[in-house]
Amino acid sequence: MGMTMTQKILARSAGLAQVEAGQLIEGKLDLVLGNDITTPVAITEFEKAGLSSVFDQNKIAIVLDHSTPCKDIKSAQLCAACREFAKKHAITHFYDVGQMGIEHALLPEKGLAAPGEVIIGADSHTCTYGALGAFSTGVGSTDMAAGMATGLAWFKVPSAIKVNLVGRLGQYLSGKDVILHLIGLIGVDGALYQSLEFAGEGVASLEMDDRFTICNMAIEAGAKNGIFPVDDKTMDYLRGRVSRPWQAVEADPDAEYTSKVTIDLSALRPTVAFPHLPSNTKTIDEAAGKPIQQVVIGSCTNGRLKDLREAAAILRGRKVADGVRCIVIPATQQIYLDAIAEGLVADFIHAGAVVSTPTCGPCLGGHMGVLSDNEWAISTTNRNFVGRMGPTSSMIILASPAVAAASAVTGVVTDPAKV
Repeated sequence: MGMTMTQKILARSAGLAQVEAGQLIEGKLDLVLGNDITTPVAITEFEKAGLSSVFDQNKIAIVLDHSTPCKDIKSAQLCAACREFAKKHAITHFYDVGQMGIEHALLPEKGLAAPGEVIIGADSHTCTYGALGAFSTGVGSTDMAAGMATGLAWFKVPSAIKVNLVGRLGQYLSGKDVILHLIGLIGVDGALYQSLEFAGEGVASLEMDDRFTICNMAIEAGAKNGIFPVDDKTMDYLRGRVSRPWQAVEADPDAEYTSKVTIDLSALRPTVAFPHLPSNTKTIDEAAGKPIQQVVIGSCTNGRLKDLREAAAILRGRKVADGVRCIVIPATQQIYLDAIAEGLVADFIHAGAVVSTPTCGPCLGGHMGVLSDNEWAISTTNRNFVGRMGPTSSMIILASPAVAAASAVTGVVTDPAKV
């Protein structure tokens, strides 16, 4: 029986010739990730279990990104615990203020994810690295603690949904529109504990930043992971970043899928998700005109350079509407530098936006853009749950950078082609 990409990676990790959906395996880990919210919990469990050493100081990454620079006493204490643990165990990939970025943009940038690898992270959006042909998935802090100590994790092998991409995206369309469209089709539990495996001739037309965005939000359809095949664009991205050996996989021709979905990229319209679920999608034609008070352009989903370029192209020479706050957050220090070099940061500031140091901040209602009562935000983040960005009366519309920027200019949800 044939295997999917995910099944092949897990089989190799477990030292098995074959695995099948539903099978329980123990696999070797290539990387264990935590952040300033989840790592302290993992440290507590690590020490409670009497563990005294990590399996490999080079295969653990700790990124302080959610509440940094620290917004209050509690966040400072959590970050201090991470710093102490990283120093004690000589963690190689420890990223603090000044070196950090939003973890799921930073790790690929630093070459810490590669095709065929198995990565777990105590953050649900760890599935981002499937864009590089890796198996990556979010876990709880207890699993992170066990992974740091042993380099192993238990997995139930997921079944898979094949997403066949055809055509190519038109102007003002991006990976965010693709994944919102897909979640709208199948629902927030449509891929529950399954792998979303992307294939088809349309894959080649997607930039790596689009693929990162798509895999990042696989969890919003309930998926265990999302994964793309490795192609020339993947290898171009890896060149100069990853020097260690890696081995890509391809799905077998007779691999089994629970279902198949075809998306014609050329037929998509800009897509947004209204409160309070990522599956509550509308095309821009249905959503246009809704007033908003805040715009967020950034996050682990859409804070990469391509995202900033798309937003800046719309904001350049224009002004953010009166009564609207526009917050732009480059996802890493390098992206910030590149945005400065290209003049994008100047475009944002001249338009009346504020540009922040890399942080998850407003995405989880932490800092740098918490909403007030009954306010509406349009955001390039990944979740629009009740109370996600402020009080329970606040509302979040998920959108692409192009739609978010266009809406910042007009003060209402706007088709970027009409600005």
